[in-house]
Amino acid sequence: MFQRDALSFRIFRWVVITLVAVFTAIPLYVMLVSSIKPLGDVTGVFTWWPSHISFQPYFQMWHTIPLATYFLNSIVVCTSATVFSVVIAIFAAYAVSRYEFHGKRIFTTTVLATQMFPGILFLLPLFLIFVTIHNGIGLQLYETRTGLIITYLTFVLPFSIWMLASYFDGIPRELDDAARVDGTSAMGALLRVVLPTARPGIIAVAIYAFMTSWGEILFASIMTNGNGQTLAIGLQGYANGVGVFWNQVMAASFVVSIPIVIAFMLLQRYMIAGLASGAIK
Repeated sequence: MFQRDALSFRIFRWVVITLVAVFTAIPLYVMLVSSIKPLGDVTGVFTWWPSHISFQPYFQMWHTIPLATYFLNSIVVCTSATVFSVVIAIFAAYAVSRYEFHGKRIFTTTVLATQMFPGILFLLPLFLIFVTIHNGIGLQLYETRTGLIITYLTFVLPFSIWMLASYFDGIPRELDDAARVDGTSAMGALLRVVLPTARPGIIAVAIYAFMTSWGEILFASIMTNGNGQTLAIGLQGYANGVGVFWNQVMAASFVVSIPIVIAFMLLQRYMIAGLASGAIK
């Protein structure tokens, strides 16, 4: 009876895995095939294979819109947001994990509470803050990459702090105490003992921050303009008054997704370890 149940479960598991794989692979296949089709094949009746293979969309996509500029903007914005969020989250999470201070419970509760609200609620307040800063001291944040980086920090940091604090809680405090006994300062204990141990959690936070910023559309559509736009918004430029260059859209989507896929495949074991440790805690 047990063997029959085990066999049934394995069959069910493989059926589910196969269905999920097919469901995931079909859109990727359509994107790849559409990127090597002539425009007439894409806008006409859908076919599973092009009438003839054309790699022109991969050359034309760089000239139809300033794709290289949008790609650079996304790299700069996402990398900056990731670096700042990781650095700030490390110090904030270490303070929450290792020290007792007035307002700690309020701080941690507030950090978690921010994740309960949809991001659109912060759009108008951030816009008004940026306008007020510009009118007050002349610092331009609206429609700039700097303003978009600050915007991304507002909703990436809370989860980053929460996850890193949970990971730091899983690191024995005796390691800190041993480092302090050896004459290392609190900062030295963090840099030399805690951070090397917490590397999976830090990488997981970095991946989360980068991927969240990379695919964000709402704030990027409001806070950027012209050549300051990121890829998520710039790809809309393939649509004009005549039609949409769908083959170029698919080619551009395929090209810009390659770096993210490669980075995720190389670092996925760290992300899984970091998320699992935070979840267990």
